[in-house]
Amino acid sequence: MISISMAVLLPAVVLASVLGPEQIARYKDKATLNQIIVEESDSANEGYRYTLSSNEKLFLLSKCLEHQALQENELNAMARPESSDVDYGELMGTYAFVMNRQGPSGREITDKEIFQICNQEINILRERGVLPDKVREVEPASYSAVLYSAIDVLEPQNNMSVWKVSLSTSQQNADKTNRLIDAYIDAVTGRIYGFYVRTESTWSEMEPKKMVELWSDYLGLTGLTDYDSSNPLLETTPDFEKYCFPGIEEGNTIVTVGFYEGINELFLKMI
Repeated sequence: MISISMAVLLPAVVLASVLGPEQIARYKDKATLNQIIVEESDSANEGYRYTLSSNEKLFLLSKCLEHQALQENELNAMARPESSDVDYGELMGTYAFVMNRQGPSGREITDKEIFQICNQEINILRERGVLPDKVREVEPASYSAVLYSAIDVLEPQNNMSVWKVSLSTSQQNADKTNRLIDAYIDAVTGRIYGFYVRTESTWSEMEPKKMVELWSDYLGLTGLTDYDSSNPLLETTPDFEKYCFPGIEEGNTIVTVGFYEGINELFLKMI
């Protein structure tokens, strides 16, 4: 009796070992075919993108603007060359400030939003006492907005997108009183990192130290200190004060608040 049972069972075991896995696989295929299955993945760091702090952004932007051919203010606006195509694969030097011809990504302020954001930030800076009360909002018809990329060429993960909003060159003969001339705006947060504005106020009426403290708080900067220099040739105007912020690694950023008396232009810049 035992031998008969073994004779029946043994072929069944052999057959199951041969056909079983294949049959099981078919059942699994039928169960998952044309079905969307969501599984949690333990890859929290995948796609991680390094985010620069406000101090690091300020430092990077300062270095990139410093390596431009011209100082960015109204006095030399007429001499600015037209921007040309840039080959990102052939960037020279350590820092580059280049036009972003690909346009905003999904996380950046668009060209349709930039003027509204700019006015929003102008209002914030007026309320905080950084900008004079009478500085007007920008009108899209009178201004241009260009998206730039500020890049540390040797450390390309250190980069930021910046909108530069400028009074259009077609407005050169228009009344510039209380108008924004140039502003550098973070393309992600909308915060204004630097500006040139015409004003009715005079330098003697201004409090540059208080202004930079309020602007520093607005940006979330840390480590503000006075920057003492006995060199009167640092600027093309005698009316200025300089301050210092820690930047990337051992680097520091020099911020200048100044005033061009002849044209009544107040500026805050990183170079």
